Amino acid sequence: MDDGVRFDPWSAAFVADPYPAYRELRGQGRALWCEATGQWLIPHYADVSALLRDRRLARTYLHRFGHEEFGQVAPPPQHEPFHVLNGHGLLDLEEPDHGRVRRLVAKAFTPRTVERLAPAVHRMAGELAGRLFADGGGDLLSTVAEPLPVAVIAELLGIPEGDRGLLRPWSAAICGMFELKPDEATAERAVRACVEFDGYLRGLIAERRRDPGEDLISALIAAHDEGGRLSEQEMVSTCVLLLNAGHEATVNTTANGWWTLFRHPQQLAALRADPAAVLSTAVEELMRFDTPLQMFERWVLDEIEVGGTVLPRGSEVALLFGSANRDPARFARPDELDLVRTDNPHITFGAGIHYCLGAPLARLELAASFGALLAADRPPLRLVREPQWQEGYVIRGLRELLVEC
Repeated sequence: MDDGVRFDPWSAAFVADPYPAYRELRGQGRALWCEATGQWLIPHYADVSALLRDRRLARTYLHRFGHEEFGQVAPPPQHEPFHVLNGHGLLDLEEPDHGRVRRLVAKAFTPRTVERLAPAVHRMAGELAGRLFADGGGDLLSTVAEPLPVAVIAELLGIPEGDRGLLRPWSAAICGMFELKPDEATAERAVRACVEFDGYLRGLIAERRRDPGEDLISALIAAHDEGGRLSEQEMVSTCVLLLNAGHEATVNTTANGWWTLFRHPQQLAALRADPAAVLSTAVEELMRFDTPLQMFERWVLDEIEVGGTVLPRGSEVALLFGSANRDPARFARPDELDLVRTDNPHITFGAGIHYCLGAPLARLELAASFGALLAADRPPLRLVREPQWQEGYVIRGLRELLVEC
């Protein structure tokens, strides 16, 4: 990379606004080596989309190679609980295990399941928004953005209401390991959360086996007991992934989306004037404009060429979702927020075999949340002060979003 381009995911200034750097990266090439992260950066939409579908790359290499054979160092033994839990989830499984587990989960996580949840999602969103307005404002992130998806995924899994306060802290600790070069303190928190979450879910699975319900855990138990096609570890890891992926993105899309709207008052006014007409395209545009998942990493299993640059086996690529979603080769006026944009194949939910299974549920939650906060009988929300960003870059979100009404 040119020394003038500052791809610095540990810099607060970069995390706050990575898009100027992305623009420069796209101008420099299609595959750019980053010494600081030890990765090939892929900034263009067409390449990101293609590589997500290319089976010469994968989320893991362990289904084909050992660590030493692949030129990598095995993780420390004390991190094993994290890698076991993460490695058996859909996000990191590769074929043939990925297809087997995804088919079984998809049978339980159907459009009908999402449809059945819709009334409850809208009710919960309305109640959370109502409390925010009744208080005259507050932290939109902690009072609306966080509780809604946690409650929804807990309802889906069948987690008792009294236990739901455990979920968000576990998820936040585990997701710290998805950042670039996490330190040992982050790893220790993640391992502790993995052990606790794993133990909790195994206990809940045992209860549901004795007394099944209509929840997703009961459906996964049925898939497990039907010839043992789903191991208990895969069941546990699937539930953890559904929580982590199923709400981290929704939380940050909600808060980041409102921060975007406050910086575009004319677009916010148009959305508030007729939310029913604009909301569906607005949600898609907010996901494109400032995606919560900025980077998706994959390993090169077999040598591949991108734009004339050979990426050798054993190297890692960083697919820059945030850059791809602002690529002018695919999106007209990509740096402009256009809430009625219809040609919008953003890559926020990924592509290929790892396309987000929970995308329909995420869209439902986002529509319900924004709809409840924009309802005609509610006063307009106003920003109290400019928010600060969390330290993480890969999963990028705000610390808080203080509003008043």
